[in-house]
Amino acid sequence: MELTHLGHSCVLIEAADQRILIDPGTFSDFADVRELTAVLVTHQHPDHLDPARFGDLLAANPAAQAWLEPETAAQQQDAFGDRVNGMSSGGTVQVGTVSVTPVGDLHAVIHDYVPRIHNLGLVVRADGEPTVFHPGDALDADPGEVDVVLVPLMAPWSRVSDTVEFVRRVGASRAVPIHDGLLNDTGREMLLGHVRNFGAEGGLDVLDLRGAGATGL
Repeated sequence: MELTHLGHSCVLIEAADQRILIDPGTFSDFADVRELTAVLVTHQHPDHLDPARFGDLLAANPAAQAWLEPETAAQQQDAFGDRVNGMSSGGTVQVGTVSVTPVGDLHAVIHDYVPRIHNLGLVVRADGEPTVFHPGDALDADPGEVDVVLVPLMAPWSRVSDTVEFVRRVGASRAVPIHDGLLNDTGREMLLGHVRNFGAEGGLDVLDLRGAGATGL
């Protein structure tokens, strides 16, 4: 399996001859991504799905099917028809021999004046490969046993104490930082340090992919 961080919450997962792009949002650089087999979106916020570039992404990847959280899918189906599918918590999306299990329900609370929307975390599995969990914008879903957790480092809805407890609860052996588009270098390193030092007893293996290109897991 290879994992590429394309900025903020956008990642490209390559496994079992499939190329799966997750959360192509406004803070991410995915314009040159080609030969996708699937596009997955956890929720409707523009930093996870850029509506202005979504059509170009599908046009540049004609073989790709898109699987979106249901409310998000409903917003896009008039424009893109049967290339856009809804997915539901507890179901399974099959992309070749890669299975994707959506988990969870609601976006994390931002504050009392912003209505909560739905959010689906995504558990990506392929035989003989590490299992990867992308939580979208919520920390309360149960992904089951996973090897790699993608960790939202900073958001209007997050506290570092909640982030650390999320990583410890999931119990993955490796963490990859995401959702970092609002951070400067100083703040990013500080939050990474909390995840690295306190995300597991004795410290956690953190694989920082910012600017690294594809990395094997």
